[in-house]
Amino acid sequence: MWGVTGMKMVFLEDCCEILDSMRIPITAVDREEGPYPYYGANGVQDHVAGYLFDDELVLLAEDGGNFGSKERPIAYRVSGKCWVNNHAHVLKPRAGINVDYLCYSLMFYNTDGLVNGATRQKLTQATMRKMLIPERSIEEQKRIVDQLNRVVALKTGLQRQLRALDTLIKARFVEMFGDPVTNPKGYLVQTLQELIDNGFITYHLDGNHGGDYPRSEEFVDSGVPYIGANCIVNGEIDFSMAKYLTEERAGKLRKGIACNEDVLFAHNATVGPTVMLHTKLKKVILSTSLTAYRCNKDKIKPNYLKAYMQSDGFTRQYLGEMKQTTRNQVPITAQRKYLFLIPPLEDQEQFATFVSQVDKSKAAVQAALDKTQLLFDSLMQQYFS
Repeated sequence: MWGVTGMKMVFLEDCCEILDSMRIPITAVDREEGPYPYYGANGVQDHVAGYLFDDELVLLAEDGGNFGSKERPIAYRVSGKCWVNNHAHVLKPRAGINVDYLCYSLMFYNTDGLVNGATRQKLTQATMRKMLIPERSIEEQKRIVDQLNRVVALKTGLQRQLRALDTLIKARFVEMFGDPVTNPKGYLVQTLQELIDNGFITYHLDGNHGGDYPRSEEFVDSGVPYIGANCIVNGEIDFSMAKYLTEERAGKLRKGIACNEDVLFAHNATVGPTVMLHTKLKKVILSTSLTAYRCNKDKIKPNYLKAYMQSDGFTRQYLGEMKQTTRNQVPITAQRKYLFLIPPLEDQEQFATFVSQVDKSKAAVQAALDKTQLLFDSLMQQYFS
């Protein structure tokens, strides 16, 4: 079969052994802890005592995958002993197919019209069997894989640099302010509600819900960004992941209006990630998964607040609160009970200056990472579109 670009294509069922019949799901309560990774649709979910496979394989999401995402793949490579549940198709390449080439060809496969299901999309085995990938000689496959692997290695190195810079900020925080739990320097301690009452925090609201919640048909191609916890990527808000509302519709919303230098806390579904919003836009609309903290900068600095909310001490507070809920969430009422350390403003300013300097280095690394990502996307488009 030939593709629209003139490339010869091959059905997935013709170039792979499909080992789905060997999968066995294990409920969380029945898993025995062990050394072998337990894989699902999007990667490792746990480690268990036994294994089902010991091979070079590609796992392709069956349901619950990142279908339609340009950032998160729907296929990934596994090697050696592992267990796979029934949320991922198990593919073993036949002779003449490089396992990494197979993985790259499926990572960002366009599944429009292939998946079904309103709340949890599914790629059935029957549909998966008829997916097409470009047919190339094994030598050409290896050349493509080598090229893509080099770009991925460069991306990984830049991502490692970003994490190291974040670690540097956290280390500086501990050096300056100590452990927030033991509070060795005896700083003022207040609950969030007290910070609000005393004018340290001037705005603390979660996103829109109930009658205000925008319906899917109300989103447009451009306008006022509408963001959720899913938009937090590499410690920043990725506006390419945002939805958009018209100015008129956004103007009718009463809650969840964020602006530049608000500290955003993910409190629903994905709990914990905290970022400072950097934007020249007058407003950004928050979904129900985010809470905005707006600082009175004469009393508390946003960079300090963000770092405090990323500290181990603060993390332990919300993890403890989550254990009391049935869902993976921290209600806004619970947040108002959290304890915050308030160092002298001059110490906060010194820390904020340090963070600003590190952020300049992060911006340079991020720019290089963005450029590398563009190269990767271009190569993937060239070889697999």
